[in-house]
Amino acid sequence: MQKYRRYRMHRLIDRLEDKHCLTNDEWIALITDRSEAEYLFERARFTAKQYYGNAVYTRGLIEFTNYCKNNCYYCGIRRDNRNADRYRLSREDIMDCCRQGYELGFRTFVLQGGEDLYYTDERLVDIISEIRGHYPDCALTLSLGERSRESYQKLFDAGADRYLLRHETADEAHYKKLHPSEMSYENRIKCLYTLKEIGYQVGCGFMVGSPGQTIESLAKDMQFITELQPQMVGIGPFVPHHETPFSDETKGTVELTLYMLGLLRLLKPNLLLPATTALGTIDPRGREKGILAGANVVMPNLSPTRVRKKYELYDNKICTGDEAAECRTCLNRRMESIGYELAVDRGDPAQQ
Repeated sequence: MQKYRRYRMHRLIDRLEDKHCLTNDEWIALITDRSEAEYLFERARFTAKQYYGNAVYTRGLIEFTNYCKNNCYYCGIRRDNRNADRYRLSREDIMDCCRQGYELGFRTFVLQGGEDLYYTDERLVDIISEIRGHYPDCALTLSLGERSRESYQKLFDAGADRYLLRHETADEAHYKKLHPSEMSYENRIKCLYTLKEIGYQVGCGFMVGSPGQTIESLAKDMQFITELQPQMVGIGPFVPHHETPFSDETKGTVELTLYMLGLLRLLKPNLLLPATTALGTIDPRGREKGILAGANVVMPNLSPTRVRKKYELYDNKICTGDEAAECRTCLNRRMESIGYELAVDRGDPAQQ
């Protein structure tokens, strides 16, 4: 019986690698029975190397505001966290981060923040235009949450290349468990399709092990990603924050997160797939394990050290005291220890 089960999982992994899609029942079976994880990782590494060789792309993360109008139940910078130490970086601060990052070899900058109403389209266009003018050979990624089509278009026209908007879960009932009633699953999904229509390289993603998540929820995530066909998918384990309604919930596991990374690599072979900071937070070698499971992106922090601890989406986040140069040097050593190297490159998606 066990031999047959292993054979069936092998066949499903092979089918995913060959066809890049599965039925809902097949997804559920493959996520439920993870006995062939090592075979999955072997195939995922092979696939990633076919498209990207041993290169690991870096994204210079600039967390420029921790103000947020939303009240997501899992997030440490949620509106109702009265103990959050709020900040906003000035345009000069942001440009200094980019200057330092460029000198260190970063060719993608990621502007990430809460949904902060202070940053109007006019202010963001001004910042984006300045970054684009100074660093025309770099890609600029935004991660600013839900905005209108008009806003997304203005930011794209100003020079933004990519947009990260985690869908968090493709299970609408699960979405409602993670968010207050004023937030809409329908609008989140609509935003992702709008970003694609405008022409952004689009990234979605979900937390692994978030409260209320089921195997069926994860299967819906994989089906949604099959339909959306994003260029990037960011996943990481759920890690609770002490100032949220989910403070006492159990965190996600490294094991399931790595397994989902492997599945994503076979689902869409040319994905830009990060080994996230959250993965490194719950396992000292989490990012290395992520690369060995099929990921090919890391996101060191370029934010000024004075604000890093303040951008606390979850507890015990790593690298909050490191200088940007320390982060990159450390990551470079870590990647070299497993046979990979950090690339000085925009890191656009390979042709599939």
